[in-house]
Amino acid sequence: MTPAASAPVPPAFGEGAFALVFTLTLMAPLAIAGVALINTGLGRSRSAAQALLGNLAIIAVTAMVFAPIGAGLAGVLSGDSAGAGLSFLAAGKHWNWLGAGPFLLRHLATVPPLHQLALLFEFPAVAMAAIIPWGSGADRWRLTAGCAAAAVIAVLIFPLVAHWVWAGGWLAALGVNFSLGAGFLDPGGAASVHVVGGLSALAVVWMIGSRKGKFPKEGLSTAIPGHNAVYVLFGCLLSLVGWVAWNTAGAVIWLHAPLAALPATAISTLLCASGALAATFIATRVRFGKPDASLCANGWLAGLVASSACAALIAPQEAMFVGVTVGIVTPLLVELFELALSIDDPSGAIAVHAVAGLWGLLAAGVFAPGAGQLLAQLVGISALIGVVLPLVYFLFALLNLVVPFRVDQDGERIGMDLHELGGGAYPEFVVHRDESYR
Repeated sequence: MTPAASAPVPPAFGEGAFALVFTLTLMAPLAIAGVALINTGLGRSRSAAQALLGNLAIIAVTAMVFAPIGAGLAGVLSGDSAGAGLSFLAAGKHWNWLGAGPFLLRHLATVPPLHQLALLFEFPAVAMAAIIPWGSGADRWRLTAGCAAAAVIAVLIFPLVAHWVWAGGWLAALGVNFSLGAGFLDPGGAASVHVVGGLSALAVVWMIGSRKGKFPKEGLSTAIPGHNAVYVLFGCLLSLVGWVAWNTAGAVIWLHAPLAALPATAISTLLCASGALAATFIATRVRFGKPDASLCANGWLAGLVASSACAALIAPQEAMFVGVTVGIVTPLLVELFELALSIDDPSGAIAVHAVAGLWGLLAAGVFAPGAGQLLAQLVGISALIGVVLPLVYFLFALLNLVVPFRVDQDGERIGMDLHELGGGAYPEFVVHRDESYR
């Protein structure tokens, strides 16, 4: 393995620009808070405390693991040698596949300010990637196992993809090496955050199976509605604020966009989410006779996820089209996964994060200017599905042998709150067990 060639270093920017991007990055965790509320509200009431504590614990675990190890592998602390890493030579090109930055955050104060902001951006990004599968495993995934899976994501899976996309890795270098547009583009983390999280959710659901009573007979599905629509919808509002901050900060950090371009990025983010919500509202009203609150929330979130890939790259009217499209598709996919494939995904993360993220990446290639950009995006999408998904499943399967993922039947029957925490989120209410356990 040889060190990869250095990537071009963007020009320095003033203190005012630094302060603005720093503030936007600090606001990005509001998106995490919104997703955490959505995950909690879409689960059962007798698992609500465990669900929300799990989100908090996962954020803590990812920070403690990513700081000493994952940040070095992601490669954003290489300073003036941004993009330096481990590579191999094939077809006359260097394929930079993993970062070789300093571990334990050494020399943090000596790297350029933009790289420090990039590192700060990655902390909420890795946390978001890790809490996405937590919602899919709701009501039957053990807290210790969820934290262990989060550690695996933070120490290897996220740094690997983040380096490919953001730190001069082989996907980012497709433009230089093969004249494919500007290389693979993902300024808001649709690939490294949402697709990674959504594919991890798929691996978890495959591994732990469905909740007891969800599929009583082959071809049949029992509705298990979320216990608190207020949590879900308020989480959507919080997510909007965080996503606007996230996408605008990412545009400056990863695309080196001028500050004058940030209002258009914010508008595109809003329009993408709004178009998705309107489309899901209409689609569920046509399908069920009345709009469905939880599916509308899924549509809104899917629009935000898609905007992560393309809001900084396309025009606002194109962003609205991207949102409308994903808003129509998302409720259909949620239903398809459940009824046709017997996938029990309480939060809808596979459709909302994985599929919507892939659509946003594809849309960036379709609408963004640059010859070969669509092909660059397709190469990145193929790598996510063909490399990252099998890797995640393999690592989780090994982890499941050491830290069993699924709670025992008695724990699922009485609820995760009582089983793992010894008390419920709503002690003043009587929580009834399901008929399927009698």
